[in-house]
Amino acid sequence: MLKNTFCHLPGFGTKLESYLWKNGILSWDEIIDGDALPLKKKAHSLKEGIRESFRHLGEQDSAYFARLLPVGAHWRIFREFREQCAYLDIETNGIMGDRGYITTIALFDGRSVSYYLKDRNLKDFKNDIKKYKLLVTYNGKSFDLPIIESQFKIKLKHAHIDLRHLLNGLGFSGGLKKCEKTLGIDRQELSGLDGYFAVLLWNDFLRNRNYKAVETLLAYNIQDAVNLEHLMVAAYNLKLRETPFSSTHELALPSPPELPFKADTPTIKRVLSKNYWYSSKLKDYVRT
Repeated sequence: MLKNTFCHLPGFGTKLESYLWKNGILSWDEIIDGDALPLKKKAHSLKEGIRESFRHLGEQDSAYFARLLPVGAHWRIFREFREQCAYLDIETNGIMGDRGYITTIALFDGRSVSYYLKDRNLKDFKNDIKKYKLLVTYNGKSFDLPIIESQFKIKLKHAHIDLRHLLNGLGFSGGLKKCEKTLGIDRQELSGLDGYFAVLLWNDFLRNRNYKAVETLLAYNIQDAVNLEHLMVAAYNLKLRETPFSSTHELALPSPPELPFKADTPTIKRVLSKNYWYSSKLKDYVRT
């Protein structure tokens, strides 16, 4: 979709882009190869802009396109940079400010899962994230990325697609888990549990040194990250319906990978039983 995009060019917006599409100019190649272009007064700048776009795409410079595209069009970056994309989610101890910290980070690149745990290998994330050109999160603009940048003292310069805003624009609301449910994702034994449960699991580990709590926390965190790929592809396909390219550019929904951890049901029930004030609010979690 990126090579069908013109609204990132200086002096061009979505209206001029739609005009080009309606006049049969559907891709960058047609600009470079075409002689009789519409918008004659802009033909030179159009060709120069597309040559520059080809150069930056060849250099795999995702940040270039993220800077120039309207935020609502960042989804168009996805297909061209999918092989260099990290689906990212963090969990914290639930405290803001100086006493707050990251407990786990899950990273999925469409092929394999990486996970990072406080006091184990969390520091490795700082170098590992450099391998990627595009980040996909849910609410990462407001939560995950600022916390990561603050804790690791780094600046994440990657292109970034925040699915919260993308899905909200498509009519989905109510948080990550509700979006997953609407789009047919089943979390099985983790169904109905939310981010605060991850805090309870971490606290249970600190108090009881229960490693099943850590494994369940990692299972929860990794599930968040892995599910982002499905949501991203689904959102991408839905956004394509707003363009002339839905029939040619649609992507197949991915198959879920094998996960390295499985949630421990006895631990889930025990933690819920000790926090009844919390568990009583969970409408979707079925306790048997």
